[in-house]
Amino acid sequence: MTLDEIRIYCLQKKSTVVDFPFDDVTMVIKVGDKIFILITLEKVPLQINLKCDPFLAQDLRKRYTSVIPGYHMNKRHWNTIILDNSIPGKVIKEMIDNSYALVFNSLTKTKKTIILKKNS
Repeated sequence: MTLDEIRIYCLQKKSTVVDFPFDDVTMVIKVGDKIFILITLEKVPLQINLKCDPFLAQDLRKRYTSVIPGYHMNKRHWNTIILDNSIPGKVIKEMIDNSYALVFNSLTKTKKTIILKKNS
């Protein structure tokens, strides 16, 4: 997947916004002010960090050599995915969906309600 494909896919999700809180080369996409994807723009091939259930994170790392513990993140809960075309786009989208769901579900009840009402 390309940067544009990932960005467009992520921004189709409810209440997502792009931000550059760290520097000019690390794009983050948030839901409810919480990051669910980090994209390192200067890396070739492109790399993304996604939140992940710890057991699933281990399974994905065993299954794909381009999935490694999250760079500069909690390595138990985050994976770095190297987008070298070794992982099907469908699987990458599933990982993005999972990250979004984990972060969305960690929001307060009030924030979740606001997001759901705003997007209904």
